[in-house]
Amino acid sequence: MRGHQVSASQEEALLQGPKVVVTGATGLLGRAVCREFEIGGWIVIGTGYRRARPRFLRCDLTDEGAVKRLLHEHKPEVVIHCAAERRPDVMEGHNEAAVNLNVHATSTLAKESAVCGSFFTYISTDYVFDGRNPPYGEDDSPNPLNEYGRSKLDGEREVLRHCPGAVILRIPVLFGEVETVTESAVTSLWLKVQEATEESCILDHCLQRFPTSTQDVATVCRKLAERARQDPFIRGIFHFSGKEQMTKYEMAVAMAQAFNLPSNHLIPRTELSADMTSRPMNSQLNCSRLELLNLSVEPQAFTAAITDCLWPFTADKRWRQTVFH
Repeated sequence: MRGHQVSASQEEALLQGPKVVVTGATGLLGRAVCREFEIGGWIVIGTGYRRARPRFLRCDLTDEGAVKRLLHEHKPEVVIHCAAERRPDVMEGHNEAAVNLNVHATSTLAKESAVCGSFFTYISTDYVFDGRNPPYGEDDSPNPLNEYGRSKLDGEREVLRHCPGAVILRIPVLFGEVETVTESAVTSLWLKVQEATEESCILDHCLQRFPTSTQDVATVCRKLAERARQDPFIRGIFHFSGKEQMTKYEMAVAMAQAFNLPSNHLIPRTELSADMTSRPMNSQLNCSRLELLNLSVEPQAFTAAITDCLWPFTADKRWRQTVFH
């Protein structure tokens, strides 16, 4: 009896490695996820929209037909959905467009991933919690305080409805290898640090945050995907977070100290601003589920990681060549 014949296309696929589609590949997290999977030997198909470049596919995720064509043409083993409107203040004033991306596009991606048999990972947020009773486990009841949190929670529900075998990965505020310092709410504080010769700068010292490296999140995404190829029970909600609790004021002071810059112009604000969008006071995530399954990573120390991110934006122009393009 003749053995099973492997076609040329099948052999090519085996040699090339598994395929992953990464949405939001031009963004802060998406770039890190693409890089992590590429290093791991995956074929990476990144998508973007306004900032799509030659190496990424331009795809309007709010166009159901475009999403169907994307997944049915490439038939990825894994889909990592990083694309989102993640700015709470922007969402309060531009809700419809943000909901289209955070909820409706997520619904379509989850639905088509299920049809194609792709393992779907949806990147969510700690803002699904109200921050009144931390730390929060995966099974704790969400209660978002703002439109951003509500849209991401609605996205979670769409994922679980259309793709029950998916993973939802909740994460807090991110920083990483940025193209401009304003790309992350964390690295944008560098501008405040550099105002040492100007007037004093008041920074929030109330809201507790857990700044998390995009590289660490990308590694967790890859580990989840690789485990899921072997274990169909890898599904449901997971949490991942940095371990250092810091306010914006404390982050800025840490940056100043890392670069031996003055910080006496940074003033802590110990009362919440009345005109700011509602945010959770402390939405610390309990990450024990990932840890029990040996799918977590030890988060990078904030000072060391943020130093690596900010070197390209120091006065020493030699470091600018290290910024990711």
